[in-house]
Amino acid sequence: MSQSSTSTVAKKMIDFMESASWIRKMFEEGACLKAKFGAEKVCDFSLGNPDLPPPESFQKTLEAVAADQSPGIHSYMPNAGFLDVRSRIAAQVSRDHQVELGAEEIIMTCGAAGGLNIIFKSLLNPNEEIIVPRPYFVEYGFYVDNHNGKLIPVKSKPDFSLDIHSIENTINNKTKAVLLNSPNNPSGVIYSKTELKALAKLLARASDYFSHPIFLISDEPYRRLVFTGSTVPPILKFYPNSIMTTSFSKDLSIPGERIGYVAVHPEASQKTGLLGALTLANRILGFVNAPALMQRVVGKVLDAGVNTGVYQRRRDHLTEILREAGYAFTVPQGAFYFFPCTPIPDDTKFVRMLQKERILTVPGTGFGAPGHFRIAFCVDDEVIERSREGFIRAMEMVK
Repeated sequence: MSQSSTSTVAKKMIDFMESASWIRKMFEEGACLKAKFGAEKVCDFSLGNPDLPPPESFQKTLEAVAADQSPGIHSYMPNAGFLDVRSRIAAQVSRDHQVELGAEEIIMTCGAAGGLNIIFKSLLNPNEEIIVPRPYFVEYGFYVDNHNGKLIPVKSKPDFSLDIHSIENTINNKTKAVLLNSPNNPSGVIYSKTELKALAKLLARASDYFSHPIFLISDEPYRRLVFTGSTVPPILKFYPNSIMTTSFSKDLSIPGERIGYVAVHPEASQKTGLLGALTLANRILGFVNAPALMQRVVGKVLDAGVNTGVYQRRRDHLTEILREAGYAFTVPQGAFYFFPCTPIPDDTKFVRMLQKERILTVPGTGFGAPGHFRIAFCVDDEVIERSREGFIRAMEMVK
């Protein structure tokens, strides 16, 4: 019997693993550095893993909910989630986005990643396209590919604001949606009301021209993590064919609990069918439903959140260090990332130079934006201060 040369692992997955997230690569290399030199000698800015503890009200509510032994408490539920939780979330989304939603327009999900996957599963036919402005979260490409679509990156302006003209030139008959992430990972930029209104007008015109709705998808896990003087405009208010997804990972510091939701505009095209598709996608993608325990908990702590003042203090601290070292960057308005320009064209090479200073960052290539690098400042203040001399030395090496 001849031995087959066919790989056990699908070729697509082999290719994906080879081009997989730079974030994880740097995180893993950081573990090696920490093992070699000690964690206290390494400045690890590679992973956007919130380090603040959840609010006290979350912990108390979690303990109370976990103690409930009512009959059927751990049973299956509707695939869209608990109705009472969805009702409370609908009320909050209605306030935030200035559009009146009901519980039926909310689908509980396994985080924003689960939310995006059920959205793409529900919207995409083979080879249809999702437009996303650069820089963008690298996993978007994998999520779109999961559902036989194509992610089409477009350039942004130098300050990372939307280039409406670039988006307009990219829209075609295969365009199904434009995907936004604001506050943005990795830039920390918040798209303005003016930009969003212009985008909404463009999408309305394009929908009419191509005779099918082009959706606006908003990925908002950092919506409540904004700094003084900044606000996140209500996307649902500006465009009826809009869908928002978010998670509680960042504002409650519970990324491992995998809990979030999708909100559909009440005037969305073919809304009944879309909601049915989202609910079915939740089931058949294997999520079945969002975690029951976490649904019950977050439904009771919707007004709670971590102390964003801590992140703002760290942002200001790192701003001072990067300016002293001579880096060019846009000060983030939200989230917990900087995305400076690299002082040499090869961002991967510069990240390696920082690594020699025991500073772990992620090259902008991993976010579709070469010539930049990402710094995740969800770390202790002492780590930020310890990085000062390393950032300075790396800059001096290329002068």
